[in-house]
Amino acid sequence: MFFLSTKLDLLEKRYAELESLLCSPEVLADSTEVKKLSVERSSLEEVVNKYKSYHSLDKELAEIEEMLKTEDSELKHFLESEKKAMVEKKKSMELELSFLLLPKDPNEGKNVLMEVRAGTGGEEAALFAAQLLRMYTRFAERKGWKTELMNLNATGLGGIKEAVFSIQGKHAWSLLKFESGVHRVQRVPETESSGRVHTSTATVAVLPEAEEVDVVIQESDLKIDTFRASGAGGQYVNKTESAIRITHVPTGFVVACQDERSQRQNREKAMRILRTHLYEIKMRKQIEEQENLRRQQVGTGERSEKIRTYNFPQSRITDHRLSDSFHNVQEIMDGNLDELMESLRQWDQEEALKAVS
Repeated sequence: MFFLSTKLDLLEKRYAELESLLCSPEVLADSTEVKKLSVERSSLEEVVNKYKSYHSLDKELAEIEEMLKTEDSELKHFLESEKKAMVEKKKSMELELSFLLLPKDPNEGKNVLMEVRAGTGGEEAALFAAQLLRMYTRFAERKGWKTELMNLNATGLGGIKEAVFSIQGKHAWSLLKFESGVHRVQRVPETESSGRVHTSTATVAVLPEAEEVDVVIQESDLKIDTFRASGAGGQYVNKTESAIRITHVPTGFVVACQDERSQRQNREKAMRILRTHLYEIKMRKQIEEQENLRRQQVGTGERSEKIRTYNFPQSRITDHRLSDSFHNVQEIMDGNLDELMESLRQWDQEEALKAVS
């Protein structure tokens, strides 16, 4: 706790300085400086208040230690019980303070761009990908978040080859960033007459959606093609070239959008997807330079790893980063992801503590 206390003492001192500065006439006369210092103070407030509570608890423990010198056996028994509870509380607070000192996620507060693709397993993989898409949109509904379908490549049997969609809402990134990776399903497909369990996969990519200020894209770096959108046939076939394909020449990255009826709308969506992928590349480069790839979900390495298995016959979901399994597969597929997300958040904090300890 010594290193932790030293760092917390410095933050407490800085917080007191900020309180004083924000009361000085010189600072109050400068609205820009007031805003800057207020933001800094706000960022320190939670950890400083927690540290003050920790000080108070430490003082109470010292008082109990002194009172334990009593000869009164009944009082002594009561005080020992109180001390035990306080020691446990102190350990818990030390852990909370450690978490509060962890580096802040630079993408905290951003909206999310998600991509779900069918993996190995043919039509069964496409059907599973469609279920994952529904699972995430249902979860977003439960959270009161806004979802927007950016691009969809469906199969004729209700599955999807690929879906790109955005999710906008408070804490969307902080909760969904753990979903990047390979998702595996084990179940008996509807088309399987012998009742044999099949294994299929789908991949999920979660990206922090970039704003225009995050990435500057030069128009000269873009190659834009138009084509007719494909559809279900008959009256739904698009007879105009409303679909857009954008190639970012410097990186070779290609984005296609055909979901909207106008070129303008498809172009806007395609540019959002492109901007987000270029932001990911930019972030990944920064992470590699800092040798801190593990802490971010924007790296590519984690996407190639199997992160979760959905076993339908046993109604069990196993997230391979956690020690526990979840025995409510149907509820989770219906978007009830809160317990799973909380477990992953705690796992992430524990892994981060290991990395800095």
